[in-house]
Amino acid sequence: MAKAKGKMKNAQIGNGTVEGGRARLRRAETRFLGRKPRLDRVSPSLRNCAICIFAPALLYLLSLKLARAIFLDRDGTLIQEKEYLHRPEEVAILPGAAAALRRLREAGFRLFIVSNQSGVGRGRFTLEDVAKVNARLTADLAREGVGLDKIYIAPEAPEQPSRGRKPSPRFLLDARDEFGLRLEESYLVGDKMIDLECGWNAGVKKSILVRTGYGREVEKAGDPRLAAAVVADDLAAAAAWILARKQQF
Repeated sequence: MAKAKGKMKNAQIGNGTVEGGRARLRRAETRFLGRKPRLDRVSPSLRNCAICIFAPALLYLLSLKLARAIFLDRDGTLIQEKEYLHRPEEVAILPGAAAALRRLREAGFRLFIVSNQSGVGRGRFTLEDVAKVNARLTADLAREGVGLDKIYIAPEAPEQPSRGRKPSPRFLLDARDEFGLRLEESYLVGDKMIDLECGWNAGVKKSILVRTGYGREVEKAGDPRLAAAVVADDLAAAAAWILARKQQF
């Protein structure tokens, strides 16, 4: 009986020793791994110094995760301008436009179309017609190795209330939030002043007027605000200008 009690006592002591070791290990983990930093023990001057040193670097690293984008008007910029285009078979991509978008995509730019389609609001065609035209355009670009990230459409007539009708920057801001874009490093390309204004209102790096579509007439009108824009012959020339600036940085 005495031997049995001794064995029991030894077993209890052994078990207690193991449990005690585990408890000490947990305390050590809490002490060295789980302890919250005591910023109150750091002097204010040291904290401010650390913020000054590391904050700019952290902001820069975060900015690298954000993408740059090209926002494109559709009619007259990417495809031939046709009054109230609503038939898919009439879609005609402008010469060199698809190759230009492919180069921009390969350079890391996201691609978006932002288009006013007032023909819907005026009763000339329907949103379904717009969707069919866009589907044809998307398919034609895909055959050229180009993918679009999203197409934004404002169907309202000019006199109707609209959330996104250019020159409103709303769609650009939506794309920024949805896709994580740096608008200040992005570009807008179009053939009308409302396109350029949309880019300026959104804070893009540069708005570019192309001489296709209505662009040549806009340039001849001599609006003094054009001094803040870049004027290019077409989308291919605009892409070349953008890519040349990208290589400088």
